[in-house]
Amino acid sequence: MFNHDVINFQVQKIPLFVNDPGYTSPGAYNRVNNEIGVGIQRDDGTMLGIVSDAYEVVQYNDIVEQVEEALNISGIDMYDAEFNTNIYNGGAQLELRARFPAHQQTIDGRGDTVIPEFCFRTSHNRTWANSGMMGLWRSMCYNTLVNGNKLAYMYGRHTKNFNVPAFAAKVRGAAEYIASDGMAEMRTWYQTPVQREQAIDLFTKTLASRMDNVKREKVANKVMLSSLMKTFDEENRHLIGRGAYEGYGKRNEGTLWTAYQAATSWSTHVKKPNTKVKREDKVRKMLASDTWKQLAA
Repeated sequence: MFNHDVINFQVQKIPLFVNDPGYTSPGAYNRVNNEIGVGIQRDDGTMLGIVSDAYEVVQYNDIVEQVEEALNISGIDMYDAEFNTNIYNGGAQLELRARFPAHQQTIDGRGDTVIPEFCFRTSHNRTWANSGMMGLWRSMCYNTLVNGNKLAYMYGRHTKNFNVPAFAAKVRGAAEYIASDGMAEMRTWYQTPVQREQAIDLFTKTLASRMDNVKREKVANKVMLSSLMKTFDEENRHLIGRGAYEGYGKRNEGTLWTAYQAATSWSTHVKKPNTKVKREDKVRKMLASDTWKQLAA
């Protein structure tokens, strides 16, 4: 299923040492107090980070086996499924992704489809706790779609193994939701008109919101808002308009779906994995915001 070769290493805790200026002999070191932390190290000597002495090491292979077990017993159709195993920062962080084309659905009745995708993240440096999610993947633009709390989601401390049967049930429930209520909701978004000014208001109050410490109020991050609106305009041009045959910025109306696409494009088209995680969380919060709900009403 997932590629175990890239995670075929062991990690262990090691004591930390620092130069001791009190020693006269060169090269003398003192061990750091365990209350400050201990190192976490790969078996090839690569340092992955500093953790507390109470941190319980769980090897990636053990975690991945549990994830695979959950997917196997979930009942989700794995025909032609695609599995990717990604490690970052020398193995400090692990991301698992799986796409399930057998469950793909169409949004517009033509060729704009979405495909369920599973994502799981964990780490050895405590930057990512155990967290798993089922979302939707748009095949035309390859944007990860994160659709609120009704999709499967689990979160837990890295030191605790999650409940495999419970998570498997969540994955299965998410697949069923995608095939019924979730798709009905997205098709409604596809048909719900959104004026350009409404999209600006939505992004200003959610994804592009920042605190102005002079005015002591939230205002728009203009750079971020500009990027979001450019994507919104391009989505409208290609989904609603005439694509390459239509000049840029010719439309002042899109849909809730194209606003959603702009948000998910912004959340996924980044290089740093930590930034991607934070942006995906902001998209989920946008979908739960009053501004979004008013547009969807």
